[in-house]
Amino acid sequence: MNKKKKSKVIIKILNKFYPKVPVPLKYKNTFTLLVSVLLSAQCTDVNVNNVTKKIYPKYYKPEHFIKLGRKKIERLIQKIGIFRVKAKSIFYLSKTLIDKHNGKVPKTFRELEELPGVGHKTASVVMSQGFGYPAFPVDTHIHRLAQRWGLTNGKNVIQTEKDLKSVFPKKNWNKLHLQIIWYGREYCKARDCFGITCKICKSCYPNRKKPIKTKKA
Repeated sequence: MNKKKKSKVIIKILNKFYPKVPVPLKYKNTFTLLVSVLLSAQCTDVNVNNVTKKIYPKYYKPEHFIKLGRKKIERLIQKIGIFRVKAKSIFYLSKTLIDKHNGKVPKTFRELEELPGVGHKTASVVMSQGFGYPAFPVDTHIHRLAQRWGLTNGKNVIQTEKDLKSVFPKKNWNKLHLQIIWYGREYCKARDCFGITCKICKSCYPNRKKPIKTKKA
């Protein structure tokens, strides 16, 4: 089965499992979406949501975080991994938005990726979930699944993003990104499926008997 055929099978299965797909991160506006995605690096979405549910009712604009200052931001997010680094990014990110963008989150990849602490994956999530722009954010989990499903050779997340965009229709990218995240968490887990037990793995590789080894991003 070639990549195009696999992509059609995968879309069909994912649409059946997740006809409507929720956004894992809870947020109040585009700015808080940006902050939450930044916080989610090396951290679970559940942990981020547990922390931000106490923050966003009161602090949800760049000026709020500038007024708080780095030390207070640290205290608010201290239950999140590498919180000092992230607090620094949030503070200077907020400052940059006020100084250069009138307090608004920019709507281009270039401007987003110029913000402190914002990489391509974070920018992609904001562009797709915040602005509805077609994007295909790839994290380590999607990178792993794309290898299991035979859609990429697994060199790095940049190559994986390019490969996924080449086999899936652009109109599906935003929804697919979320569908793959949920499917990976529930059915194609790193230490449960191993590329041989879930519906997608069995459909793409019916004759696969041995667990597949994936390359880290």
